[in-house]
Amino acid sequence: MKRYNYPIVKTLLDTDAYKLHMQQAVFYHYKNVNVVAEFICRGPNILGCYSHILLDQINMMSSLSLSHEEYLYMTTFPFFKREYLYWLKKFRYNITQVKVSNYHGQLHIRISGLWKEVILWEVPILSLISEIFHKHCYPEITSNIAVQHLDKKLTEFFQKNRHLDLSRLKIVDFGTRRRFSYDVQYSIIKRLKDKFPFLIGSSNYHISRILKLLPVGTQAHEWFQAHQQISSSLRNSQILALKTWLCQYNQHLSIALTDCITMDSFLRDFNLFFSKSYQGIRHDSGDPVKWGEKALKHYERLGIDPTTKTLLFSDNLNFSKIISLYKKFNNRINVIFGIGTQLTCDIPNVKPLNIVIKLVKCNGKPVAKLSDSPGKTFCLDREFIKSLCKAFDLSLTF
Repeated sequence: MKRYNYPIVKTLLDTDAYKLHMQQAVFYHYKNVNVVAEFICRGPNILGCYSHILLDQINMMSSLSLSHEEYLYMTTFPFFKREYLYWLKKFRYNITQVKVSNYHGQLHIRISGLWKEVILWEVPILSLISEIFHKHCYPEITSNIAVQHLDKKLTEFFQKNRHLDLSRLKIVDFGTRRRFSYDVQYSIIKRLKDKFPFLIGSSNYHISRILKLLPVGTQAHEWFQAHQQISSSLRNSQILALKTWLCQYNQHLSIALTDCITMDSFLRDFNLFFSKSYQGIRHDSGDPVKWGEKALKHYERLGIDPTTKTLLFSDNLNFSKIISLYKKFNNRINVIFGIGTQLTCDIPNVKPLNIVIKLVKCNGKPVAKLSDSPGKTFCLDREFIKSLCKAFDLSLTF
């Protein structure tokens, strides 16, 4: 099996925007919080054989740092504070935080340490696993092949929708974590920038910088999960997470994720103050149409004009699903679509990995994600799920 004598991840900014946004909030509010995260393969793939190659790459990451040019780029965003950026410039990955092993063919990864440091491991590790796996299984695939397939999809897209008013369509690249490779992601996004007027940005700060795109991202499930143990009251954990985010970012980055403890539980906490303060909300599990209708009814019930708010859809989207949702909602509320694996790993005869890294503990205690899609629910402690369901008045069907 091929070993690499060069790093695949070459810059600290080759990561999802929400990781840096969350890291800054953790830096200011939760400097001494400790967390544990673990790798999960949701598919049938046997990935343990790649553990040594992955470890080689993780070891190479210890030399990554924010360059002066990257630092200056980050200072152009009004929501990044200088104190945090000074600290980030000195930040180095601590490879002792990551334990990787091959357990009977299964890839085991456990990451533990200060949250403000551990938070940056997830995206590069997932993208490394994905690239190592795909290059081993599909050595014949090149960026040109990926772009040629994209061109066919774009031709079909424009042909099918030539009579549709797409003036309000906005699409963002969310494809870093499970991309075929960095080269494929870069080539795909570059082609979209040149040929697809509806691309407004990328979640990848590095690609956004070099292609002069808008970096897009707010928060992930881990933000809400950690608050389950940070908050003195489990029932108020979502409220604390929402408040702390507003305290850090005010009017910036104000799209809230809804499905850490189900959409219904989220909306009960997303009161008039939060609904007015946040620009909108993000869908990441469950039926997107039902979710969108619930969101519209929520805003209307609170007397908020939905046309002043935004729904960001980001769950397993492709161009066909995007157009279907666009037709359903674009005249009723602002919509943005984050497309990931179906963009950066959509290549004929290639089956992408379904892999994640999830928080499992905060300050030594369990945390959970109770998704609107049962397959995405995750917790290592059954008793804690019971406590969470009781606190949020949910039936124990997870």
